[in-house]
Amino acid sequence: MVKISIFLSLLIILSGQGFTQIVKQDTVPKYSYSTIPDFWKDMDDLFNDPNFSNAQWGVVIQSLETGEYFFKRNEDKLFVPASDMKLFTTAAGLYLLGPDYRFSTNVYMNGSVDGSILDGDLVIEGRGDPTISGRFYYNNMFKVYENWADSLSAMGIDEITGNIIGYDDDFDNKLWGKGWPWDLESYWYEAPCGPISFNDNVVNINVTTSYNKAVISVTPDINYIVISNNVVVVDRDSASNIDVYREQGTNLVNVTGNIHREDSVQTFVTVNNPTQYAMVVLKRILLKKGINVKGYPVDIDAVPTPVTLNQIKKIFTYYSPPLKEIIKVINKNSENFFAEQLLKTIGLEERNFGSLDNAVDAMHSVLKEMGIDPDNMAIADGSGLSRLNLVTPKQIINVLNYMYKNRYSIPFMNSLSIAGVDGTLGTRMKNTKAVDRVRGKSGYLDGVRSLSGYAFTGDNEPVAFSIIANNFLVPYKLVDNLQDLVCIRLANFKRK
Repeated sequence: MVKISIFLSLLIILSGQGFTQIVKQDTVPKYSYSTIPDFWKDMDDLFNDPNFSNAQWGVVIQSLETGEYFFKRNEDKLFVPASDMKLFTTAAGLYLLGPDYRFSTNVYMNGSVDGSILDGDLVIEGRGDPTISGRFYYNNMFKVYENWADSLSAMGIDEITGNIIGYDDDFDNKLWGKGWPWDLESYWYEAPCGPISFNDNVVNINVTTSYNKAVISVTPDINYIVISNNVVVVDRDSASNIDVYREQGTNLVNVTGNIHREDSVQTFVTVNNPTQYAMVVLKRILLKKGINVKGYPVDIDAVPTPVTLNQIKKIFTYYSPPLKEIIKVINKNSENFFAEQLLKTIGLEERNFGSLDNAVDAMHSVLKEMGIDPDNMAIADGSGLSRLNLVTPKQIINVLNYMYKNRYSIPFMNSLSIAGVDGTLGTRMKNTKAVDRVRGKSGYLDGVRSLSGYAFTGDNEPVAFSIIANNFLVPYKLVDNLQDLVCIRLANFKRK
């Protein structure tokens, strides 16, 4: 048996060569014939790395065939899981809503049709759909709204006398997750959630140069945000570095940093009031498609006369792609916004109102089915961005074990990133035996690094694993490399 030393993991960081080059030197054999006690000893050596003497490791590796533990460390201690929290959210979504569940958005008219004129308001009831963007429509973020406009035109409507109203009362008004850092609200990974959304509730910002000046354009170009351009053009040998900051409670956006003369940079900034943002875009598309709108795009909160949905006429319902496709965005790409939308939609569908408390209450039955005591964990959001989430490695293994053996195993497995192939693991473990043999979900916050999922050994034995590091001060790449070494060791493992 060839033993993978701690020195190897240090080399990866200190040499700057990267793990791929070291593996090519046959440090790891094609297969490593071993026993569980030998494997356990190797893991003890790895996780006793002195670089992590002040940190905490939580690890569980368990055979899905025999239930035998390959290794355990602090398996019942609570850890901040980062984005591994998405495993709980997507598993609960599949269990409670089903893989073929489709988010719905209802389009109503509050008025009547006289010839080609809708004399009244167009009312959009959002129910949490995160997909009204270009993600499922060949990068055409306007495609869904264009289809809605075509549907109205097919009904003969070419004018709307009233307003375009966004009805967002099916969720609570807590746009950001519990415990989310306030100073990150400008960034795409902390986009606000809500029953109505458009383009992941962000505006695309494109920075280019012209005559030694930085030029900023935005998509969608609807004058919804106000840009303050403080970007400096630098010489070609300098790196571009663009940052955005949106003043809280406003749509005033300060774009700062450097851009070199022949570069172009795309970044994103979140919006204030996602409902109104979506309605502003919808009105623009209706006008572009030849439907004249005389009123304004507004949030339901700005409407003086209450709108009661069961007293107005539904025109049509738009349905999203199925959940089994949506959870690929959540787990492979680690998209926080999609995870939060799913969590509150669970609350809406199961408890008739989209809130964290309702969602968590609905998840309790799922967790108990998985053998998890909900009172021994803390769920603060659906994405893992909050540091108030607390779970144990063993609880994650319970989720993985349950999902592997039930009827949702295929969509759940398909949602996970494949080592060396796609998603957040696409650049990890390349040119090793772990490629295509490890599927997982990675997580990252400052001082937190997690990786949980499935590995198939050299005997094709399925194994569930969860590896979480908390409170470390070393570069996170060292944590990644140690996690990768464990996965590669599993992929090469054969029983004697």
